[in-house]
Amino acid sequence: MTVNPQELEILISGCQKNDRKAQQTMHKHYYGSFMAICLRYTRNEDQAADILQNSFIKIFKNINKYEGQGSFEGWMKRIVVNTAIDYHRKKKNDFLLLPEDQELEQFEQIDETDDDESEYPYSPAEVINAIQKLTPAYRMVFNLYVIENYQHKEIAEKLGISIGTSKSNLLKAKLKLKKLLSDNIKTPAN
Repeated sequence: MTVNPQELEILISGCQKNDRKAQQTMHKHYYGSFMAICLRYTRNEDQAADILQNSFIKIFKNINKYEGQGSFEGWMKRIVVNTAIDYHRKKKNDFLLLPEDQELEQFEQIDETDDDESEYPYSPAEVINAIQKLTPAYRMVFNLYVIENYQHKEIAEKLGISIGTSKSNLLKAKLKLKKLLSDNIKTPAN
């Protein structure tokens, strides 16, 4: 279902008036794409569904605050990502991995533009599956940096960690992802 700008305005207006039908239509339209976002931040569908449900509650509760600046979908996506971050903060499941001070100094020097941009022969499903196998700390930083385009300074502020820890977790996440993905490549039989 595609929502054109005029229909979207009507939906937003309906949601601002707490119209259940408009809320259901909005939920139905964005459920799939936002569920995919939630699955990147957690390991299972139940947790992702909880995050998504809480996201929609926040969206509908705060929809009057949307001022028409930027895309509405982008505004909602930001709420979904922030809800995922909040979910993991509340769970406190070894989220913040703090390296030793010497290791931390090493990661402070990492240049964010030194990423290897080579192509990988993996399907999106394989990549998402591998991301879900990362620890919560690695998964969160990887998603925020690589997918959501946050800078390490923003990640550090949002998660209450140092920039070095953010860089360390990103590097370790990338290394772990490469290993997970390369382990899935089947070698041809001789």
